[in-house]
Amino acid sequence: MRIILLVFMLALLPMSGVTAVASAATTPAASEKQQILLKKKRQAAESRKKADAKKAADAKKSAAARKATEARRQAAAQRKANQPGWACDGFLECLFQNRNKPRAGVQRASARVSSRSVPDQATGEDIDWAPASKYAIGSIVVSTPERALYFVTGPGQARRYSVGVGREGFQWSGSSTIVSKAEWPTWRPPAEMIRREAAKGHMLPTEMEGGPENPLGARAMYIGGKIYRIHGTNAPSSIGTAASSGCIRMMNADVIELYGKVKIGAKVYVYQ
Repeated sequence: MRIILLVFMLALLPMSGVTAVASAATTPAASEKQQILLKKKRQAAESRKKADAKKAADAKKSAAARKATEARRQAAAQRKANQPGWACDGFLECLFQNRNKPRAGVQRASARVSSRSVPDQATGEDIDWAPASKYAIGSIVVSTPERALYFVTGPGQARRYSVGVGREGFQWSGSSTIVSKAEWPTWRPPAEMIRREAAKGHMLPTEMEGGPENPLGARAMYIGGKIYRIHGTNAPSSIGTAASSGCIRMMNADVIELYGKVKIGAKVYVYQ
């Protein structure tokens, strides 16, 4: 019996060695996998940390930008609020205009009625006009000396309107396009114009809503790259004269008609 037990124990010794070898062989591999997993976890944590830091920095920059924008807006509003609101004469020159809605509390022009010695009436007429052949249909051609605006309707054909043009020192020439249009536009004269007119005794408002007494009239068509526009008027007696600051004035009846014909992108040519 002892002999049998001894033989059995001797037989188990090789198997125990194989098991130990196998265990020794697999242990380093398992450890390497654990290290890889730990490394990946650390990298993921670092990535999240960087992402959180970037998000916080972006939020801080965005908040600073909003604060700066609000400060500029408030400063601009304060400057405008400090400008005086004056009564205005009905016979006014062409001015810049911001198309935003009127601001609350803005001073308005006085209710003084404009001089209307000349009634607002249509002047448009279809004519044979040889120069029209040089321009695309739908183009606008302004002849400052003639005090005339031509809307090209076909080869050698145009519709002619009487207009008011810039007074001496404010006339100009060049070509551009119509970039936008507005019905009953709001009038907001710039501070420089307010000061210049005040020096001449013409008190201008800081803002005036669109309407019959508005110097921009019933419609406005904006000329790209210029400070000028083609617009109506509340002073029909100025049509046919040189009285504006460079804008092209039309009778309201005419500008309403032209407004319906002119497309955004139409070419505009002004000649002295």
